[in-house]
Amino acid sequence: MSNELDTLPPIHLERPGADQMAAATSEHAIEVAPGIWCSPGLSNAYMLTTADGRVVVNTGMGFESPVHRAVFDAVDDSPIRYVVLTQGHYDHVGGLDQLRDPDTRVVAHADWRLWRDDNQRLAAYRASRSSFAFTAKVMAGRNATKERFGHVPDQSVPHVDIEVHDNLTLTVGGRTLELLATPGGETTDSLVVWLPEERICLAGNTFGALFGHIPNLVTMRGDRYRDALTVIDSIDRVRELGAEVLLTGHFEPIVGGERIRAELTRLRGAVEYLHDEVVAGMNAGKDVHTLMREITLSPALAVGEGYGKVPWNVRAIWENYSGWFHHRSTTELYDVAPSAPMTDLVELAGVEAVLARATEHLDSGRPVHAIYLAEAIVQLHPNHEASRALLVRAHRQLLEASTNFWESAWLTKQIGAYS
Repeated sequence: MSNELDTLPPIHLERPGADQMAAATSEHAIEVAPGIWCSPGLSNAYMLTTADGRVVVNTGMGFESPVHRAVFDAVDDSPIRYVVLTQGHYDHVGGLDQLRDPDTRVVAHADWRLWRDDNQRLAAYRASRSSFAFTAKVMAGRNATKERFGHVPDQSVPHVDIEVHDNLTLTVGGRTLELLATPGGETTDSLVVWLPEERICLAGNTFGALFGHIPNLVTMRGDRYRDALTVIDSIDRVRELGAEVLLTGHFEPIVGGERIRAELTRLRGAVEYLHDEVVAGMNAGKDVHTLMREITLSPALAVGEGYGKVPWNVRAIWENYSGWFHHRSTTELYDVAPSAPMTDLVELAGVEAVLARATEHLDSGRPVHAIYLAEAIVQLHPNHEASRALLVRAHRQLLEASTNFWESAWLTKQIGAYS
């Protein structure tokens, strides 16, 4: 593995970050490989042209779908024979109604219903927990669509005609597409599209939203846990294809078989190392917070942390194995939140003493300790200006050190809340 990794620098250092994701507004589709066209958006939509109609891979958000349809039709307006959904997240399935024709057949992983039903039953919950990161991008996209097309379609609720349990081969107009299940991707209903004669893999977000970065094994907005060992199996399945071109859910293609294999080897090694170190730490009796602090990746396994983070995945692996009870305290078993008795401590010690200690923590480079204490004061005295100001300072200190999209968005949201 080391020889593969030593020859090429990590690709995450070269590619855009999540802050550069944007809703679909393009005037033209981009030909990214012969007969394969991309319409960039919050997640890229792709169109494959053939002698007997088109295949569309992913459909974007509902409000993006008029853009995708228009730019694809401008290239080729033959019937859309298939729409392939590489996963069930909103930004892959939302434009389905606009991108399907009357005879289009929709293809997805056999677990697609699980994600559709989760998204439907938890729509309000997940929207409220992702809006802080994406509202500005979504609103900009919706406004652009309305200005350009005069209407904004609703988000589609997917219905699937063909289910892929492990693999399925489609032949359309002389073009061969192999659909391969990769349930360790960004969702448990993930699949990839492999074009064996062309050595091209359309992977969607199988490896996370940002290729070359550690994936999220569970997200801040709330998803089902993704099992690390299944992630490894899915990486292996794609790595063994020997792709020369990898088309992902965001940004430009990754080109070159050696580069692709090196990156997938690095990613596999990083996930495997985290898994094995967490398991070893659990068996050694270490608590999850200790492991979140201790487990880091070596330079040889240096992947980005722009969307997921190593300590978050340490905790996800722990809890996916062990659940919610960490054997730290009897209080974990009951319905009293950890923050509830903190107000008692503030009252006993006095607001000024607690605030002084929080300030000491912050000035010593321990902003999280400061937040614990200052939040306890604000819980008791919501308008306490000095404590709110300290919370702003603490969040700004964390923000200055952050390179992660979700973390930065959350910290920015909290700065606004306490300002």
